[in-house]
Amino acid sequence: MRICRVARPDGPAFGVVHGDHVALLDGHPFGRFRVTDQVAFVGKVRMLAPVLPSKVLCVGRNYADHAAEMGGDVPAEPLIFSKPATAVVGPEEAIRLPELSQEVHHEAELAVVIGRLTRKVGPRDALDAVLGYTIANDVTARDLQRRDGQWTRAKGFDTFCPLGPWIDTELDLSAGRRVRCRVNGELRQDGTTADLVFGVAELVSYCAAFATLLPGDVLLTGTPAGVGPLVAGDRVEVEIEGLGVLGNPVVADD
Repeated sequence: MRICRVARPDGPAFGVVHGDHVALLDGHPFGRFRVTDQVAFVGKVRMLAPVLPSKVLCVGRNYADHAAEMGGDVPAEPLIFSKPATAVVGPEEAIRLPELSQEVHHEAELAVVIGRLTRKVGPRDALDAVLGYTIANDVTARDLQRRDGQWTRAKGFDTFCPLGPWIDTELDLSAGRRVRCRVNGELRQDGTTADLVFGVAELVSYCAAFATLLPGDVLLTGTPAGVGPLVAGDRVEVEIEGLGVLGNPVVADD
């Protein structure tokens, strides 16, 4: 099942994508719901971020090649940081380059969406807490990241967490999925989730040991090598095999 959120005249609504159309849900995917007969073509609706999380937890240096390009080693245990919920935007919403930074980078990532309240779960049972997967771009003000010595400001600007276009509840990660990023059609990143240092089950378990995970919370799993700059006028697309494409224009902040 591919679960999306769409803009409606009376407010956002969840839907299910079937081929080239969206059927609206009565209810929401974190509880009881039914699929209605209200249907629209995908190209005729405005897709929103598929979820508005209470928190976005992220993993740094979770691909060895990216750790190397950043001049660091793979950590002995997951390196966790967070983004505020206000950083989240959806497909085709603009990434806004802040005046405070002169070096903003893209980071293509697989994102995990939590489906139920979860606390202190072992890796063996952690995947039971996962509703599904979506695509993320962990936009980063690299100069501020270096300057601050910690990552909150650099990762937390408004629009620095594009998510979408939907949540896939049946994506199989067992063989690995290609993770790619293109800027203006140029391939910048090309990795695979098979190279994750810490896998999804381990990450969910690790995070649930210190923070209660709520339905709709999002966990970003790290980025492969090839991160690079974005400038106003760019179009950045993150593609994950089996999940689709998340595209966003890049503009200067007002």
